[in-house]
Amino acid sequence: MNIRNRGKNTGDDTLFSSQKQIDKLKLAVQDMKYLLSRNYAEKASSELVGNHYRLKTRQIQALRGASASETQIQNRKNKELQVSDLKNKTIYLDGFNVLILLESLLSDAYIFEGSDGCFRDLSGVHGTYKRVNQTQKAIELVAEFFQKSQVLKLIWVFDKPVSNSGRVKEIILDFAKENNFDWNVELEFNPDRFLVENAEIIVSSDAWILDHSKNWFNLVKYLINEEKLSVNLVKMY
Repeated sequence: MNIRNRGKNTGDDTLFSSQKQIDKLKLAVQDMKYLLSRNYAEKASSELVGNHYRLKTRQIQALRGASASETQIQNRKNKELQVSDLKNKTIYLDGFNVLILLESLLSDAYIFEGSDGCFRDLSGVHGTYKRVNQTQKAIELVAEFFQKSQVLKLIWVFDKPVSNSGRVKEIILDFAKENNFDWNVELEFNPDRFLVENAEIIVSSDAWILDHSKNWFNLVKYLINEEKLSVNLVKMY
């Protein structure tokens, strides 16, 4: 697996750093909330809003990740757990979602806080996962959470078809063995459905998983506050 960073794309500073662009994105998120709350389709809504505000492709990507309807926002808030709720519980992690988001955060990429309070990035797997310089640190941050929260067991769930998912499983299990952590790693063909059907408590920022989960925990929010992480954060609401 290649060693590199998962940082900003060329041009991201132009799209996300100025107050003018951030204000425009906040207005766009409000418009998306209005449309989604009236049952407009996400794709059509993002195209309409994107054209109205003349957003670039990556801005529209950030917009879609940060947007939700009023019902979705309330539903997600109702199911969100606090760290005190996790003691002696089994937690399931949406593996690539959590790992790549933390790698992006540690690489100084832009991180977007959405209207549901979740944090998202603009990276993706695209069929192949490549380890980066921040992968080990990302796993160590999850370990800090595991110890401080007194979680009983942690289960990482990764997409089996993604290239290198088996190697990631080895890395995480080796780390857990070295530190005597009760961690397990599952490789699933449909990890999203596996998570919502099998997990009482999920860590993910994936919208579909959040909408269909029983309960979820906002791990990245916790880590930013608890570990005093430096974040290139764009508040989108």
